[in-house]
Amino acid sequence: MSKIAKAFENKKAFIPFVTAGDPTLDVTEQLLYEMQKAGADLIEIGIPFSDPTAEGPVIQEANERALAEGCTTDKIFDMLKRAKEKITVPMVFLTYVNPIFTYGKERFMKQCVESGIDGLIVPDMPYEEREELAPACEKYGVDIIPLIAPTSHERIKMIAKKAQGYIYCVSSLGVTGVRSEIKTDIGAMVKAVRETTDVPCAVGFGIATPEQAYKMAKVSDGAIVGSAIVKIIAKYGKDSVPYVGDYVKSMKEAVEKADKESK
Repeated sequence: MSKIAKAFENKKAFIPFVTAGDPTLDVTEQLLYEMQKAGADLIEIGIPFSDPTAEGPVIQEANERALAEGCTTDKIFDMLKRAKEKITVPMVFLTYVNPIFTYGKERFMKQCVESGIDGLIVPDMPYEEREELAPACEKYGVDIIPLIAPTSHERIKMIAKKAQGYIYCVSSLGVTGVRSEIKTDIGAMVKAVRETTDVPCAVGFGIATPEQAYKMAKVSDGAIVGSAIVKIIAKYGKDSVPYVGDYVKSMKEAVEKADKESK
């Protein structure tokens, strides 16, 4: 069983996201340890990029702060090689096609393995182009985590058929960011996925409160939270670690509650 599959084994998962290098890579490293301690089942790490098309203003600004601080892909790999000694949960990169190709596909995947990265989310790579990365990912055992948006059932099933690791179920069309209300019929999306595959389905985009995490986890296999965490980091900067830890703990408790009630 893959490390990612184990994160969902017999439970619903809480998945926090941080942008590497925001506010510094040293703080990112401490955040990884703190989030794991607070109950994160899997951690998504954003590689800062100058044109993150799927991101709303909160994560875009985090990208800008990290790049201004001098964060590079090589520096992220170096930090993760240190961190993986203490990190036992799976880690997944969220990045774009351009940084992977600029770095070199083979070299990038090799570094992923050496740094403890188990999967990749590439928001600007359509399903139809997944073969651009699939051979290199397969060679090094890195899962391509697909994004499924609220579109047609046929497309959801087509994407689910080749899914690995887990499926990132996008709660709303548009860019990332906190939403006061999630109106998409997540249950119907998850049902379409489950008719096709038993790969777990976690919901992200717009989840910010324990109540939202509970509701999304009730109808899926887990909740993913990014912008709400990045906002805490933007507010507290280098002092953000304990605040993020408290937040992750509250969100994990909400997901656990949904898990218990589903059994």
